[in-house]
Amino acid sequence: MNKKILFLILLILLFSKSLWATDAIQKGDVLTLQQCIDTALKNHPAINAATGAIRQSESKIGQASAGYYPQIVFQSGYSRVGPAATSMRSDPYNYYSDTLNLNQTLFDFGKTSTSVDIEKLSKQSAEADFHETTSSIILMVKETYYSFLKAKMSEAVAQETVNQFQQHYDMARTFFETGKNSKIDVTSAEVNLSDAGVQLISAQNAMRIARVNLNKAMGVISTAEYNVQEAFYLEHADISFDAALAQAYENRPDILSTRLKKNALEKSINLNKKGYLPVISGNATYGYAGDDTSMDKSWSAGIALTFPLFTGFSTKYAIAEARANLDIAKANEESLRQTIYLEVQSAYLNRKEAFERIEAGRIIVRQGEENLELARGRYATGVGSSIEITDAMIKLNNAKMTYISALSDFSVAQARLEKAIGAQK
Repeated sequence: MNKKILFLILLILLFSKSLWATDAIQKGDVLTLQQCIDTALKNHPAINAATGAIRQSESKIGQASAGYYPQIVFQSGYSRVGPAATSMRSDPYNYYSDTLNLNQTLFDFGKTSTSVDIEKLSKQSAEADFHETTSSIILMVKETYYSFLKAKMSEAVAQETVNQFQQHYDMARTFFETGKNSKIDVTSAEVNLSDAGVQLISAQNAMRIARVNLNKAMGVISTAEYNVQEAFYLEHADISFDAALAQAYENRPDILSTRLKKNALEKSINLNKKGYLPVISGNATYGYAGDDTSMDKSWSAGIALTFPLFTGFSTKYAIAEARANLDIAKANEESLRQTIYLEVQSAYLNRKEAFERIEAGRIIVRQGEENLELARGRYATGVGSSIEITDAMIKLNNAKMTYISALSDFSVAQARLEKAIGAQK
């Protein structure tokens, strides 16, 4: 029987390990953007912190709701009593007491219900903060994903440039050996090839750093070496700035959270004002008390009115503090609205500008390719110079990098616009 149980435990552990390995990033995997986002939402510690804040708010609702229920306290005591001059007993004796106390708030002018309402608003605010955290993480993943893709494509361009300079070097050396060109062409081509090699090393390191940044955005410390799908965001959905701004003010989870906190502070002012009002409560006790020889039973029941006649102005200052907190919240809301306006405007303008650069970049790359072909043809026939080819290759390299940057910038601007208007997904 024990062997069967042990076998089942091992089977479960092996299955769990296999399942974990399936979910983990494997060497050579090609990740899509959505896979990176899913990984981040599963692993990022900020998600766990935001979830914990919601659970914390739920607990506070329960604490505030405790005022609806009776408070029951059991007290048990023991004393060893020595003889006193006025006592008829000349020897020490034991004294016991057991009492059950019950207290129930009957009417508190809405203090408990207001406290519950405040905590419910706080929970809704925590939920909005959770959505804001999720949205920020998604944006961070998108930014680092597109940065990694940009670095990957830049590394490919750098490698292609090295290959082109290698071809040019081989051609220059062949022409020198056949007496068509001078040694300076070979030396110049060799210098350009070395410089391209240095640029390739930098591009490869930039890609490694970009992978590290993407790992951090996904909430993983280290992973096997993976790749990403070559897919920039190229859709150009038409939306006006005014529509985008209106959507931002309506849907942004951070502004929703600020509004909920402001509503909670408004209720806290009312709650503190209730500190001037009395509380009516019912109470009952039942217990036994006595020594070793006899135990007396006792009970009581009644209603109490607690009226705060003077509390050292604490209620007055609590109201003043709540009003000051509300003023701060209103100022923060206005500041956030201004920040949202700036975020939407910046993302909107950057998106438009990057899209225009994409169109121009395509043309520049095509022109650069044609220019390089012409320069190679002229050099092969002996009417062009080595400098002409070098200049053409550098221009083509710069054109491709400009185009890649435009693709990346547009994708990032689109992601930031989605975040700014509360449409992050």
